[in-house]
Amino acid sequence: LVALATLLCFVASNAHEAYAALAGMETVITALFLLLYLLRLDARMRCLFWPLADVINSVIAALFLLVVCLFAIIIKTNKGTLAGGVLGLILLVLCLVDAALLCKKISIDKARGRTAPAK
Repeated sequence: LVALATLLCFVASNAHEAYAALAGMETVITALFLLLYLLRLDARMRCLFWPLADVINSVIAALFLLVVCLFAIIIKTNKGTLAGGVLGLILLVLCLVDAALLCKKISIDKARGRTAPAK
């Protein structure tokens, strides 16, 4: 929802196309990952380790959001661009929290799957 709000702020303020493109891309990718997990398609498609793909997406999105939202806040052509930049920074924090929680979940699940060596 934060990504969608960021996209709407950038589109409504007639900001640079790159701002809206990044926010739109992150909105679509987040929606696709949400559908993937809700429909349990990650269990059916075993060709990719989906939690790791989600972590990589969150880290890359956070890097792009850092650059684009800082530019939007510094340049702030109007209040919509400024609001989109602030919401983008909130989205950046949420992406980093998502990546940290997924990394923790991956390491916890990995530890459960191990078998103790025989003595």
